[in-house]
Amino acid sequence: LPSPLEGRREERLGAGRGVRGSSCSHLSWDELRATVQSCTRCDLAKTRTQTVFGTGNQQAVWMVIGEAPGAEEDKQGLPFVGKAGQLLNNMLAAIGMPRETVYIANVLKCRPPNNRDPKPDEAANCRGYLERQIELVNPALILVVGRIAAQNMLQTDAPLARLRGREHLAPVSRTPVVVTYHPAYLLRQPADKRKAWQDLLFAREVAARYVR
Repeated sequence: LPSPLEGRREERLGAGRGVRGSSCSHLSWDELRATVQSCTRCDLAKTRTQTVFGTGNQQAVWMVIGEAPGAEEDKQGLPFVGKAGQLLNNMLAAIGMPRETVYIANVLKCRPPNNRDPKPDEAANCRGYLERQIELVNPALILVVGRIAAQNMLQTDAPLARLRGREHLAPVSRTPVVVTYHPAYLLRQPADKRKAWQDLLFAREVAARYVR
């Protein structure tokens, strides 16, 4: 018999298919990766070292979404591999979701010059890629880290303080979304690690409603 998780995931997946207009909505993992690697939709293609597609368990229960690659990510082609990535690994391990058990991706697949914020058109150009990744993983929960990623993911201009501590739904897939601080911010403001821990506990509670 299918698990309750699979049933809920299939419901969300089917609902998302009806409203998706992305040209990459039919692509397999390999096809999607190749499409991202060859993407020239915006000027970031001229300045990147390489694209940063995503990494992790392609059937993960949790999906983690950040803002954009940084210098080290651009160099290695993997998301969250610098000091912020190490902190993210520790955060995930503390909540019982080691890095290898989740899938990690970014709103942007290319590093913005000087790590500036993504421009709206850049995020829009990458959105279909991210939505297809979400569809392929079909997670029970999306953990979004940082204000920029949260605002792009949820299509809102609300501040992070208003987005934390609530269960949201991803616009297309209708996947439950929980928002917390970006690990890079926590490195600068370690006093807020306590709040981030509360967010992780809340995320675990939300995920538990879909995993039995």
